[in-house]
Amino acid sequence: MALVRVVNDLLTEPAKRKWSESDCYVQAHIPTVSCQPQRTVTVNNSGNPVWNHTFKYRIYTGIKNVLELSLYDKDYICDDFCASVLFDVGTLSLGQPVRRTFTLNPENNEELEVEFELRECSERLDVRLRSSLCQEETHFLELRRLLVAQALKKALGLKKDLNPKQVPVVAVLGSGGGTRAMTSLYGSLLGLQDLGMLDCVTYLSGVSGSTWCMSALYENADWSRESLSGPIAKALVGTSGSKMSAYSLSRLSYYTEELKRMHDDGLNVSLTDFWGLVVEFFVYRQENPARLSDQKKAVASGQNPLPIYAGVNVKTDLNTKEFAEWCEFTPYEAGFSKYGAFIRTEDFRSQFNKGYLIKRMAEPRISYLLGMWGSAFAASLDEIWNAGKKLEWLNNKEDDVELADDIKMSSKTSSSDGLHTQVVTPSSPVSYLIDKILNSRFSSCQSHNFLHGLNLHSKYHTSHEFITDTDTSPDTFPSKLTPSEPVLNLVDSGLSINSAFPLVLRAAREVDLILSFDYSWGGHFDVLKLTEQYCSERSIPFPPITLSEEDWKNPKECYIFTDAKNPKTPIVLHFPLINQSFRKFKAPGVPRVTPEEKDWGDFVVECDDSPYSTTNFTYTEQQHSRLVELNQYNVLNNKDTLLQALRLALDKRAKKL
Repeated sequence: MALVRVVNDLLTEPAKRKWSESDCYVQAHIPTVSCQPQRTVTVNNSGNPVWNHTFKYRIYTGIKNVLELSLYDKDYICDDFCASVLFDVGTLSLGQPVRRTFTLNPENNEELEVEFELRECSERLDVRLRSSLCQEETHFLELRRLLVAQALKKALGLKKDLNPKQVPVVAVLGSGGGTRAMTSLYGSLLGLQDLGMLDCVTYLSGVSGSTWCMSALYENADWSRESLSGPIAKALVGTSGSKMSAYSLSRLSYYTEELKRMHDDGLNVSLTDFWGLVVEFFVYRQENPARLSDQKKAVASGQNPLPIYAGVNVKTDLNTKEFAEWCEFTPYEAGFSKYGAFIRTEDFRSQFNKGYLIKRMAEPRISYLLGMWGSAFAASLDEIWNAGKKLEWLNNKEDDVELADDIKMSSKTSSSDGLHTQVVTPSSPVSYLIDKILNSRFSSCQSHNFLHGLNLHSKYHTSHEFITDTDTSPDTFPSKLTPSEPVLNLVDSGLSINSAFPLVLRAAREVDLILSFDYSWGGHFDVLKLTEQYCSERSIPFPPITLSEEDWKNPKECYIFTDAKNPKTPIVLHFPLINQSFRKFKAPGVPRVTPEEKDWGDFVVECDDSPYSTTNFTYTEQQHSRLVELNQYNVLNNKDTLLQALRLALDKRAKKL
């Protein structure tokens, strides 16, 4: 904390002063601390005013802080500016008061006397600025390791008990995909439970539709220790029920009252909040009072994997390929590993400034979070077209500049001095307008930004989380990054990568094995390739994703990817959503015999008339049960590969010790 005490204005020769016997005040401003200057009181009719006014500033010493002191003469119409001085606060030493005298006007020896003192701020920030795990998650890991150790011993047939330090960290990822993803994740978890491997899992992370499954499961504090048949049957009630009731007059009236209450409480209300209330009806069929922090009960003794829900913060005028910051939500915290900034989950949507909580708002019901986590409709037109059928003429609008034809080839080569030179011409006004329209985002969950007012370290660009190797990257301009924004624009993270790899790849979590369940519509390996690129740009260890043409055309039920050279690289076990051997086998090694059994397994997940399209939220009982059984079977049928991956993870953990 910097203390600035403006003492007085000394004038050794008052007769020569043009503004003698004036009404003076001093204005103080540190732009890196506040956008609003502060000022002393006005001392009237004095040639040598004495203020003895103290200003207090909370400063961050990781950046340059310059104090500007300006002297004004108060007037009825417009205050007259007299003089100003600049002072680098970084020259102060902690705990050592300094008195400085600044010369304002050399001609008449006018001086301004100021005292400075730099103190260590004893106030604790309400935003946790650390890249490490919070104390609650660390404690959870201690408890969970004990249970995982027992489960691994049983699953792998180990003769000796595992030391807690030898226990590998296993994470399960459920991708996005609406009701298809929600239903499929139930089946995958059921398969792991049947194999006795669900207790080997430390983290369970989901995107979009998978978060709908997770939120329902974690209402039961012991869900992973009980049969999943109950939650699956309950989910069937939601998926098979009519969705038109969600838009009945009574429901619309309820939505209106809820959104009006939020607005009256000072919260930003968007289409995403309305969607959250619709999802609430789809999943629960009634109002759900639960909040994310309530799920602490489900991990209090390490009895279940820790849930990690995913969203991304975006710019309203940029494609998620250009800018997308992953935001994680657990029962303990919400925050960005990119900035190393986290807040209590209970304080999400409250107002913060410079790391301090200035207005506490009620924690949102989890229904609103479900709407944000599954807000795929928040995609821009460009993202919608890129995800679907690409139009050739639209591809041209991605070119922001045009190269002169005669120098295109020469621009690719380096000159003798190592510089790259090229001639560019701005894009046309028409293409610029098209680009703005296509990249505009219809809606997002606008929440109070808990990073607002915080300053990035002067060497922030050295962190691998920031991509600053090009002049066009948004990370290159610190004034345009999230701490400068008043609100967060949070959307479905599937618009960036349709699986929460970035959250479990957080270095502090030290994940050894990732079980990736991909329920995406098409592109069975897109999440892997996108994650590979994401990790390459940020120097995050990730196994190389090597696939053959046959893999792309006819994917298998399970793939394992490893990197034997780097012990820090996690093992990835990837399960695409495909119906392969399930057509012929009702259980591993048990063929289908009767016509009814064969008919049950004979269906295509992806086709033009598929009931499992992302935009369909209603399944029949048969469609629901088929999808659950398919995903359960694909896990059971790859038991050997799962055991192999667990053994590799155990060995990998041993090499880290």
